[in-house]
Amino acid sequence: MFGTYKPDDVTILLKDISGLVEPLGTREREAQIQAGRHYSEMLPIEYEPSPKYLQAYFDALTRYAGITAAAVVAVAEKIFRAKGSNVALVSLARAGTPIGILIKHCLQRRFHIDAAHYTISIIRGVGIDKNAINYILARHQPDAIQFVDGWTGKGAIQRELSAAMADFPDVDAGLAVLSDPAGVAELCGTHEDFLIASSCLNSTVSGLLSRTFLRSDIIGAEDFHGAAFYRELADRDLTYQFIGAIEDRFDDAPPIETADVIDSGLAEVKRIAADFAIADINLIKPGIGEATRVLLRRLPWKILVHSLHDDEHLGHLYRLAEEKGAPLEVYPLKNYRACGLIRRLADN
Repeated sequence: MFGTYKPDDVTILLKDISGLVEPLGTREREAQIQAGRHYSEMLPIEYEPSPKYLQAYFDALTRYAGITAAAVVAVAEKIFRAKGSNVALVSLARAGTPIGILIKHCLQRRFHIDAAHYTISIIRGVGIDKNAINYILARHQPDAIQFVDGWTGKGAIQRELSAAMADFPDVDAGLAVLSDPAGVAELCGTHEDFLIASSCLNSTVSGLLSRTFLRSDIIGAEDFHGAAFYRELADRDLTYQFIGAIEDRFDDAPPIETADVIDSGLAEVKRIAADFAIADINLIKPGIGEATRVLLRRLPWKILVHSLHDDEHLGHLYRLAEEKGAPLEVYPLKNYRACGLIRRLADN
């Protein structure tokens, strides 16, 4: 175990690569990605939130704790009905890990079961950590496995997961998420694009772990995919503050509405690509959570929003976009409230 998660909450199937990889600045990393290097071969320098942005995070957490808790309760009940008491939660690191812990705690509280919970790596364009899957299958029946993530953007991770599970045909490749605006998850709390506050921060709300890493000079054939542990950020760790704030609302969480998806998320992304002459849809990151990540980790070109006056849902995005100098543009979004567009460096 490494990171700041409690061992009873999750088994971390990741290799500790702390100190083995020099993090890169956003522009250098973006240039290498757009030149063809895979993002998983590098680690970004962690964004240090300003006091103003951190306050926006706490405001968002307070504002959205209720709907987040309601989504956790809803999806936990669906998981229990689908998998029963022997379920093994497998969250996708790193954003899925705190969500998996919340679902595990909800299953304990509501159904009195102590679900196993693992967190493993899946990497877009590369696939899932097969060593980690085999580790889990040595301990659980294939039909007990339930994959967990926080939200869907355009559905790329669900498609990656579905492709990866072709090698494990007895394992259900369906995702359970809190927010599924893309309309691709098997189980969800809601299809509404709402802010899950953990998307506003990086390692400091994710057990002080980096995003996952895979490079052959550091990760051997028998190793799990890697992650770094940012011990130096211990005094800023908000992981259990986030988890506790959501858990506190489990018992009074309002019933949640699962609205119909208007269109597929991918269809909307393709419309955006056509309207903005974007050839590579990987430069389009739809949804509040993904737009937030564009501002935190990438070089934003612009942020599309359904309104410039939706401080209730997008206040943290407005503030972060101002910090990063990223223009906001109103666009008739249907499935999403916001969408991040990444700058093509070749256009500079």
